Amino acid sequence: MKILVLNAGSSSQKSCLYDLDILPSHPPQPIWAAGIDWTVNPDYGVLTVKAKGIKQEINLSSQDRPAAIARMLDTLVTGETKVLANFADISIVGHRVVHGGTEYSQATMITPPVKETIKKLIPLAPSHNPAHLEGIEAIEQVLGDVPQVAVFDTAFHRSIPPESSLYPIPYQWSELGIRRYGFHGTSHQYCSQRAAELLGKPLESLKMVICHLGNGASLSAVKGGKSIDTTMGFTPLEGLMMGTRSGSIDPGILIYLEREYQYNPDSLNSLLNKESGLKGISGISGDMRAITTAMAEGNERAKLAFEMYIHRLKGLIGSMIASLEGLDVLVFTAGIGENSALVREKASQGWSFLGLELDLAKNAARPRDEDIATETSKVRVMVIATAEDWAIARECWHLSP
Repeated sequence: MKILVLNAGSSSQKSCLYDLDILPSHPPQPIWAAGIDWTVNPDYGVLTVKAKGIKQEINLSSQDRPAAIARMLDTLVTGETKVLANFADISIVGHRVVHGGTEYSQATMITPPVKETIKKLIPLAPSHNPAHLEGIEAIEQVLGDVPQVAVFDTAFHRSIPPESSLYPIPYQWSELGIRRYGFHGTSHQYCSQRAAELLGKPLESLKMVICHLGNGASLSAVKGGKSIDTTMGFTPLEGLMMGTRSGSIDPGILIYLEREYQYNPDSLNSLLNKESGLKGISGISGDMRAITTAMAEGNERAKLAFEMYIHRLKGLIGSMIASLEGLDVLVFTAGIGENSALVREKASQGWSFLGLELDLAKNAARPRDEDIATETSKVRVMVIATAEDWAIARECWHLSP
């Protein structure tokens, strides 16, 4: 079975193709992988394709993203990276979808009503759900009526109890769907399962904090294999300071900006989602690599942005530990979590009262799916390579007609 996966982010589009005869227990290597990065240059996107030991880079117009997706798919059947005789070889397509609202608590086949729900929820995930619809519709245009599956980021967090999921506003608003949904659920679920597997312990026995740290970032408290708390909320804007998103701020600031500076919903949305976070404080970039480079060069605002990031990260790790009433495993994943030894080091400091001890040599050695705590540490510290694409492919396998 050939399973195509599309994973659209706010600033990227990733895709891969798996060729499966059986469902393996560990993530296999895809036979083709591609990604479009819209952040490299303001004038164009960069398509990177890898297949058969070949790597290609192609510049794309940033003005026509559906056409860019079609160009990406074309590399499956043409050129040096061709791995399929034709698109009919693809059995099923899986999509990561950020927001499923209260309607969907598990992966589901995409139908016109499902597409309409994804569209309806755009105001709750304005940077993501439109990109998911672009991907779904691009597949319809290129592959026709191939079965498509939506795997919702919000599904894993449906187990969060009301005391964590509801906001302290008039109760009737919760009945209209204003509540904490949580995001990155596919990643949080996979990483908790993978950590337990690597440690050789039953998932149901562990209390974990999963730190999904990418351009977008969230934490989850996982107890008994279920999410019981998380940092993102009604939208992916709540919680941690992120690359370009503010994370949680005093809501009175928004009222003040509206009254005194005539901000409207569109300008507030742009300010909080695209101009804040690491980018807003540093004035340089939302990319942690650029921040740490500037820090090393003595840039004080970059240093301030980094210190704010760590301060807020540690504060919210503490809140997750409080929800769990203890901690067995601290997991780092996603772009920053997997690749920034400095962020892992600083975020792991100050927890000695829990018995957490980080092995600095292991942390600095580019760990992947490894425990980087000392042998005597009472809390295990794991670096897990998130495998959202593989988790989506597994759902497709199970739902395939």
